[in-house]
Amino acid sequence: MSNRLFQSIIHQLKDAVDRVIGVIDETGTIIACSELGRIGEVLDSSVGEQVFSGSDIVAVNDMVFKSFGSPIRPEYAIFVDGSDDLAYKYVNILTITISNTKQYYDEKYDKGNFIKNVMLDNILPGDICIKARELHFNNDTTRAVLLVRITEPGEISIFDAIQNLFPDKTKDFVVNINETDIALVKEVRPNIESRDLEKLARSIADSLGAEYYTHTLVGIGTAVTGIKELARSFKEAQVALEVGKVFDTEKTIVSYENLGIARLIYQLPTTLCDMFLKEVFKRGSIDSLDHETLFTIQKFFENNLNVSETSRKLFVHRNTLVYRLEKIRKLTGLDLREFDDAIVFKVALMVKKYLDANPVKY
Repeated sequence: MSNRLFQSIIHQLKDAVDRVIGVIDETGTIIACSELGRIGEVLDSSVGEQVFSGSDIVAVNDMVFKSFGSPIRPEYAIFVDGSDDLAYKYVNILTITISNTKQYYDEKYDKGNFIKNVMLDNILPGDICIKARELHFNNDTTRAVLLVRITEPGEISIFDAIQNLFPDKTKDFVVNINETDIALVKEVRPNIESRDLEKLARSIADSLGAEYYTHTLVGIGTAVTGIKELARSFKEAQVALEVGKVFDTEKTIVSYENLGIARLIYQLPTTLCDMFLKEVFKRGSIDSLDHETLFTIQKFFENNLNVSETSRKLFVHRNTLVYRLEKIRKLTGLDLREFDDAIVFKVALMVKKYLDANPVKY
């Protein structure tokens, strides 16, 4: 589509510029030209190496070139026959004209921009199907949204790094959400399992860490079919990151499907959470439990309420652990050795953690 756009502009300008003018791609192939016979001509490989090595004007073989496109990796270059001052002026003017026109065109017709508007609910539901047909989107394809969050923004363009990991722009889309979040809309097979999406997310995080020394978190939305459903998958990925930040602080890969009860707590109003804590801890506040007691409770839960195993892991005598559990029962009225009481206490600890974190809701 860009080739036709470039040729249209070149055709309109050829009478105003008394030189041969055109556009080459990064392979050195002429994709638009005022002399139609030269379209498809491939320039010497050394020309492409010089032209796309920077953003300055390059003079080669009595022609001047100026690249444009991504600042990290320019995709196209304007060329004008001649190497005099007028040729330099022409190539500057043509670069500004064509690059700005392409930017406007991409904003209006680019699939990535359309995907971003769908995810952020910036397009009316009734217009989604119409626009999808215009852009020849396959509405029956299954896709999942992975949200990559950069914990320490740096000078490296993580957007371009992720784009390089998924170069097929017809199937996978990389979208900048804000200065820390980048969404990957990945085409996947139908009925893909959550663990496979987690492996994909892990490979992204590992690649970014190994090559760019960048620490990232990845939230995974569920796989959905249809363009409209991408907004839901995107919001799920956002929720996964926020819930993970509260309840699974050590995890860097968080899947919405595996949030469990944490997802339910995240959706509760804070007033309801406060009421729940007051009802559970009628005898005394949860804040009255010291650090050692809370650590004991955590280990007791990790060892499936097994007194012997927990005492072994804590390096304490079994009777010492029983004494601590009895102390907790007197303080709270909940006996953690009883399954029902243990469930209530576990949920209460999660609710308290949620209230203390006060996460952003989507």
